Amino acid sequence: MSELLVSGGQVLLPDHTVTEADVLVDQDTGNIVDVDDPGALEGDTQALDASDGLVIPGLVNAHTHVSMTLLRGYADDKPLDAWLQEDIWPVEAELTAEDVRVGAELGLIEMIKSGTTALADMYFFMEQVAEAVDDAGMRGLLGQGCISVGKDEEDAHEDFQSGLAFAEEYDGYADGRVRTAFMPHSLTTAGEAYYREYVPEARDAGLPIHFHANETEGEVDPIVEEHGERPLEYADDLGLLEPEDFLAHGVHVDETEIDLLAERGTGVVHNPASNMKLASGMAPVQAMVDAGVPVALGTDGAASNNDLDLFDEMRDAAMLGKLAADDASAMAAGTVLEIATRGGAEVLGFDSGRVAAGANADLAVVDLDATHLTPHHDLVSHLVYAAKGSDVRHTVCDGEVLMRDREVQVFDEESVRERAETAAGDLVARAERDSGQ
Repeated sequence: MSELLVSGGQVLLPDHTVTEADVLVDQDTGNIVDVDDPGALEGDTQALDASDGLVIPGLVNAHTHVSMTLLRGYADDKPLDAWLQEDIWPVEAELTAEDVRVGAELGLIEMIKSGTTALADMYFFMEQVAEAVDDAGMRGLLGQGCISVGKDEEDAHEDFQSGLAFAEEYDGYADGRVRTAFMPHSLTTAGEAYYREYVPEARDAGLPIHFHANETEGEVDPIVEEHGERPLEYADDLGLLEPEDFLAHGVHVDETEIDLLAERGTGVVHNPASNMKLASGMAPVQAMVDAGVPVALGTDGAASNNDLDLFDEMRDAAMLGKLAADDASAMAAGTVLEIATRGGAEVLGFDSGRVAAGANADLAVVDLDATHLTPHHDLVSHLVYAAKGSDVRHTVCDGEVLMRDREVQVFDEESVRERAETAAGDLVARAERDSGQ
């Protein structure tokens, strides 16, 4: 048995207490064997030094569009609809498979360097993303975003069919680290007829469903006007609210919809930075947590965030959650840390998000010997309110070391940055040329 011993530091336990302990990992199974007192775990092991550090579960980015790293800083300071229609969609029409691959590699490096070990990703050319996730050694729930708006009937059907085909072919890819889902883009960008036809096919294939919903008031009102019911009631009629399903944003949900989500067991991914930047609104996330809705945390894409650092996102979730609830006790540090780790893992269907025997060995080691993390009154508070992605020393996924002492092991970081810079410049040049700019 090949083993990894993470030793010399403190460990964040599932109940959010902190203790001095070592963590022993079986690299053959990718699982944690044991968490025990310092020096109690021995064997012929590879060592990972956690001295002056805190071992935490790998963070889970439960909603992103990772290849949008190529559009980081390209189009800012606009509301969602104008941002999509005027800037993002025209450039995305020029994307190539090679663009998506290098954009994914860039984003995965960024996540590894900030302690994220698992993600849910919706985009295009998803075969390229799956291969990048495999090379990165990370865990991913992946799906092709399916859209009917702006397409003729034949092209729209082809989009949905290819989305299902990708999900069926790649589920279990990368030795099981990649799972898939059927991902119609949203309730307003995918027509009802396509949901009626393809959701039953996804169910027959055993696929979960992920979609955007209730992100802006502009997405809510048309559904109420056309269907005479709230968007998530409409989604329920379409068969989209099963326990394995999850939606992104959920900003403009009312009490009836929150109760419906809780009753169905459908997850919601909170994306506070993107919601703020696009002025989409403040999600009632504490109300969802209180109602028993499964809640996870995501960054959305780097074009609307503009980074993929979940430590930033945790701080945003805590701060914005207090404003939304008008309550300083809302979205307390422990609640936010939970949705960024175990909550996200459960929504995505991964057995990770906790440092405990039997769980996936998805870990990060956070350096504690930093000025902004001193003194150590409450390390859970520090993780949410004070820590940064750059405080992560090591990142481990499935028992394999993806970053050691801030050095990414799975990609040539400098080469990826250079290739991404070139690809982004060429992509924008093509889009501007075709638009006549």
